[in-house]
This record gives sequence, C-alpha cells and structure tokens, in this order.
Amino acid sequence: MASTAKQEVNGETRPCFGGACKKSKMENKVTVVLGAQWGDEGKGKVVDLLAVDSDIVCRCQGGNNAGHTVVVEGKEFDFHLLPSGIINPKCTSVIGNGVVVHLSGLFEELKKNESKGMRAWEGRLFVSDRAHLVLDLHQQVDGLQEAEKGKNSLGTTKKGIGPTYSSKASRNGLRIGDLLGDFALFEEKFRTIAASYKRMFPALEVDIDAQLAQYREYAAKVRPLVRDTVAYLHRSLREGQKVLVEGANAAMLDIDFGTYPYVTSSNCSIGGVCTGLGLPPSVIGNVLGVVKAYTTRVGDGPFPTELHDDVGRLLQERGHEVGVTTKRVRRCGWLDLVVVQYTAMVNGYTALCLTKLDILDTLEEIKIGVAYKLNGKKIDYFPSSMTELSNVEVEYITLPGWACSIEAVREFKDLPEKARAYVSTIAEFLQIPVQYIGVGQGRESIIRID
Repeated sequence: MASTAKQEVNGETRPCFGGACKKSKMENKVTVVLGAQWGDEGKGKVVDLLAVDSDIVCRCQGGNNAGHTVVVEGKEFDFHLLPSGIINPKCTSVIGNGVVVHLSGLFEELKKNESKGMRAWEGRLFVSDRAHLVLDLHQQVDGLQEAEKGKNSLGTTKKGIGPTYSSKASRNGLRIGDLLGDFALFEEKFRTIAASYKRMFPALEVDIDAQLAQYREYAAKVRPLVRDTVAYLHRSLREGQKVLVEGANAAMLDIDFGTYPYVTSSNCSIGGVCTGLGLPPSVIGNVLGVVKAYTTRVGDGPFPTELHDDVGRLLQERGHEVGVTTKRVRRCGWLDLVVVQYTAMVNGYTALCLTKLDILDTLEEIKIGVAYKLNGKKIDYFPSSMTELSNVEVEYITLPGWACSIEAVREFKDLPEKARAYVSTIAEFLQIPVQYIGVGQGRESIIRID
C-alpha cells in the first residue's frame, strides 16, 4: 500500500492529499475581472488585454447567456461559454464547475470562432467534470416558463440557464462527469428529468431517444476536454502560473445582491469565483471592476438613471448598444455611482476599468448619479425592494463635456482636461483607482494609468 504524506498541524500529525503539503499557504494570487453594473460593460476586452500576461483564463459561473465581444485586428469575436482569453494562443482556458454548459452551444461557438481565425484551441481548453449540463429541454422549459408569466416575465435569454441551476439546486441535475460515466445511469437520470418536466409542462416536446443518441456523440467529443479543474487550478497556482478569472453577467444581476427578481441564476459577484472554481478566498488578489462610462441594462427592472430622451438614443446609437446574446436593444442612462459604490462594497474592487469613454465625446454636459432620495430623504443604502428602487429620486452632479474625439489617445495626460476631470471624479467618489480607460473597440484602444 502506498504511504500517505504527513504534515504537522498544531502539534498533531495529519495526512495530506493532492500535494497540499508542499506549500501550506499559496503565495500566488488570482486576478478577477467582474462587471460592476448590469452587464455589457466590456469585460471581454479587458480579459483579452490581461490574458496576454496570463497562463490560464477561467469562467466561474453562468452559461451561454453571457456575451463577451473581443475585437482583434478588425475581426470581431463573440464568446458566450468560452473564456475570452482563448484568443491568446499561449493561454489555457478553463470552464469551471460553477458554469452550466450547453454542449451543442459550446461546439458551435468553437466552430464559429475558428472560422474567424481563432488559432488551434485543442489541448488548451479544459471543462470541469463537475459542471452541470444545460439540456435542450431546459431551454424549452425556460421559454415555457417565460410564456406562463405573461406581462410579468423577467426577460430571460431563454438559454435554459435558470432551469439548469434549478435542477442543480434540487439535486436532480446532470453533470459532465455523469455523461462520461455509466451511460445507462445517465440515460435513466435523463428520462427521469424529462418525465418530471413533462408532468409540469404538458406542451413540452422531447424526442428522448434522439437526444440520448446525440449525447453519446457529445460524450466522445467532450471527453478530451474534461478535467478535474479544481485540482488542476490548485496545482497551477502552486507552480506559479498566472490565473485570470473572467466573471460573466455582472454584480447587479447577481442572484443574491442584484435587482431581484430581475437577475440571472448564478452568483456573478466575488463569491462565485470561489464556489465556481473551488478556490479559497485567500488566493483572491486583484479584483478589477469594469464600469461603463454610462449605464445600460437589458430587459426589465428598475433603472434609476435611465434616459428616455435624445441623449439616451445617442448613447444607444454611438455605443452600438445591442445585446451580443439576445440582440435586444439596451436601455441607456447616465453613470450611476450609487450602483457602482454598492457593487464595490460587495466585490472589493482594487481597481477599475472605465470603458466606452469615447461614446461621451459629443456631449456638451454629462451627468453622474451620486445619491438616491426616497420620500425626499437621502438614503445611505442600496434598496433591496424593487418598489423602493423604482421610486428613488437620483441626485446628480453635472460636468462639462469635452466635445472632441478621444479615440486616438493612448496616454492619460493626452486626454482633454474635461475628460480627465470626469475620470478623476469617478475615482475620487469611489475611492478606487481607475487603472484602465477604454476609448474604442479594438484591443489597442485602451489607456493604462500606472
């Protein structure tokens, strides 16, 4: 019998597993990129930038309801399940256990981005064996649930994300590890899930035999990608590799801290990094909050700084505010620092990336929301009640616009004085440094402030 390594803990000898004794405290830290508003802040571009100096880029939660766009040499790549860092041929990409995976969507996404010039990804894309499967019937159920709600629908992407997380929570979900195990057991569980949903939704149409045949094919295709990603990431950190985590969705869509019920079904705040990858809080290093220079959101729900005038339409048109996944036009409004201050409290941002600053180039004056009033009194909290949030009065400060193009600027000192003032106002209000500023679509269109 092989001997088990031992370690001393408080004077007591204990066994250790998986190489954990090699270093009792991991000195290497992961960098995390999180959306600080309602999504669509430009996280993909930031991840693409940071991936150049990273060994591994991870997704920790969500599914193909996310949409991250990266523009490289004029080519636009859209990622939904894949980490945006997969564009970097030297970078390994990891889809963690907290992600819900629609296998058909994953393979289609790989094929689509290959056709656009994405380099060989084989051998550098790993998928957790603990990740739950988004079944086609989950997507059908998503649509049926939305239809049942009628005017009270939440505006989901109908990608099956909510039903899959519901299956996970109710402990009748299927994981990728199940697919690669005893297929007879996988089939039994699949039929049980289908029968359960059929009882709830008689209109559900599922060709069980056809789908099972397809999953046999998927098992062969996905097998080379599947790893115990928890052990892989811990080993990589001990070896000194640089790990970058790409959050999907955003803090205001978090199932616990967002504008519930107009949220996604996962924890897209800092806690989801730990639970979605199997990492302890002690290895979290820099947390970069990505903030759009104005505010947008897709779908329903309160939006205190929303604009219904020409300025709102200008932001939508100049910013090309159409959802990558849903193709829905995004609602637009002034930057809301009450929102960002709240998500900073939850996530502990160490720095910010301010994106799409160039979209404000043509405005003569720009407003920033800095406080909420409720019933005429200023409040010092972010309302959890959607009724309260719908009734807040926003207190603004007004700054002069710079009225010129900043797309070619690459140094902070070269920005117009009024643009620098806008950035400085944000940093001073939040007491968080702005480290990056996006001034265009391409990966080169970014200003770094050292």
